[in-house]
Amino acid sequence: MAATELTKADFQSDQETRWCPGCGDYAVLAAVQSFFPELGIPPERVVFVSGIGCAGRFAYYMDTYGMHGIHGRGPALATGLAAAREDLSIWVVTGDGDALSIGGNHLIHALRRNVPVKILLFNNQIYGLTKGQASPTSELGKVTKSTPFGSIDEPFNPISLALGAEATFVARTVDTDKQHLPAVLRAAAAHEGAAFVEIYQNCPVFNDGAFDALRDKKQGAVNGIRLEHGQPVRFGAELERGVTRGEDGDLRIVDVADVGEDALLVHDVHRADPSLAFALSRLSARPTGPTPIGIFRDVQRPVSGRELSHELAQARARTGEAELEALLHSADSWTVR
Repeated sequence: MAATELTKADFQSDQETRWCPGCGDYAVLAAVQSFFPELGIPPERVVFVSGIGCAGRFAYYMDTYGMHGIHGRGPALATGLAAAREDLSIWVVTGDGDALSIGGNHLIHALRRNVPVKILLFNNQIYGLTKGQASPTSELGKVTKSTPFGSIDEPFNPISLALGAEATFVARTVDTDKQHLPAVLRAAAAHEGAAFVEIYQNCPVFNDGAFDALRDKKQGAVNGIRLEHGQPVRFGAELERGVTRGEDGDLRIVDVADVGEDALLVHDVHRADPSLAFALSRLSARPTGPTPIGIFRDVQRPVSGRELSHELAQARARTGEAELEALLHSADSWTVR
């Protein structure tokens, strides 16, 4: 019997989608629902976990299993699911406030352990649901309800943070880019371990226009540094600018006409050492000028839990199911011969 062909409608719930008019979350939801049928995974084997914030509504709008967790605990809940059910496709939807404040510890350890979950971080550089306070990614000097004289805290760079946590897949995309966003999500879905995707997402009420340098078609053509594996890092309306690596190891933005294409940095997503990807993540302090988007890193490392499952299977094969279960449920200590 042939498998049933999945469609976008199979992943759309019957709940009314409710975000503010113009919110970037609508575009991300549409992209996810549109590309999921390509994966061939039936909705009953998919789980979306969310935390607190505007992004927390996401789980209600996917016709899959889902859980709306408490503040910042999405990665922890997803880790438990991944440990119990290797057959599930598990996705975490979170925001910059949810993931990087109270949830920061859960996020970095899920990435460090390479838990097989896909984490989508909607970054609008503001607290939206609680009405416009400064978030961990709000820029210095940002005037908000919680920082009336301007933020004095250095913001997180989510890509740098993920790379510092030794994440095996790290990428950045933009909510309204109808080609780039699905392409990055497909790559994240194909990755065996933890995948971290930062999505620049516009908040039209409390931080409108924060990413216009990339979201606007004309400005995006000038400022978006598209990272492509095996290709020179160049950008601009006519690809007239590029990135080079100096003798001191620092990356610099240059005019290609001045240095020649052979001098440009060639992007390697599979590079084991994350230092070059980290340097790329630091090219722009804010997304108001030339900013890298795309896949920064995609490497393989043992996936959390699977090695243990393999060892238990081998132990059962050697000793027999009954003997192993008796051992596991015996005293607090035992002797291994």
